Amino acid sequence: MVNWGRLITAMVTPFDEELNVDYDGAVKLGKQLVEEGTTALVITGTTGEAPTLTSEERVALYRRMKLKVDVPIIAGVGTNSTKNTIENAKAAQEAGADGLLVVTPYYNKPDQDSLYEHFKNVAESVDLPIMLYNVPGRTGCNMLPDTLVRLAKIENIVALKEASGNIVQMSEILRDVPDDFLIYTGDDVMLLPALAVGAYGVVSVCSHVVGLEMKEMIDAFVANDTIKAREIHLKLLKIFQTLFIIANPIPVKAALNMTGTNVGGLRLPLTEARENILKIIEAELRVLGKL
Repeated sequence: MVNWGRLITAMVTPFDEELNVDYDGAVKLGKQLVEEGTTALVITGTTGEAPTLTSEERVALYRRMKLKVDVPIIAGVGTNSTKNTIENAKAAQEAGADGLLVVTPYYNKPDQDSLYEHFKNVAESVDLPIMLYNVPGRTGCNMLPDTLVRLAKIENIVALKEASGNIVQMSEILRDVPDDFLIYTGDDVMLLPALAVGAYGVVSVCSHVVGLEMKEMIDAFVANDTIKAREIHLKLLKIFQTLFIIANPIPVKAALNMTGTNVGGLRLPLTEARENILKIIEAELRVLGKL
């Protein structure tokens, strides 16, 4: 079984004033997240603005983070082209990544048999452990439990980031996959409910801001202190919602900049949060004592 831990952060990509990748800033942020409880980092995922990064920038990030940050580095390599995804996967493996995050192909809406063939071909192209990523709200494509169960039989497909928001679908998956196949929720707000039905952990955005509290909640649940875990969940509920009030990673980058961790702006087609959104984020950060 892979050892990625229970609190994986899908890390933003810091940019400088000219919107060039700030590699030193990425290392600094990665180390900060680890200090706050992050057990592995997803680099160049959705939160990392992967669609707007060049291949050279992505590879440079993997190399730098692997060299400087002492947790597993999971590279987001998925596209809606199997060929391009395999090319990205091989480049990440060569750059030293510890694992791969591969999203369901977006826009072209493959059926379930096509999904199986896509992921099977990607898995056969590399030696790295793979976490599949199901996020139908972004991709327009939902990987059904039966398909996931078939894919879980492939040796180096070892985990799933399930972000359908459907606790019944997650429960069906957990019922049918092997015990050593790890299920992570991709929805911060679903962390405690997901743990309750048997998920292993979370691939988180909100851990950029409340990582210590999320670690405390996970630790409490694992220690069977469900009352404490529930209290923390309810305390964090509003920030979980606020950091997704508009498209990720717009709110989390705003929150980081507000709290003194400079990660810069966003590359188009994303634009920075407007004043009304900033006020909502600031108010919740003050409630939590982060400002």
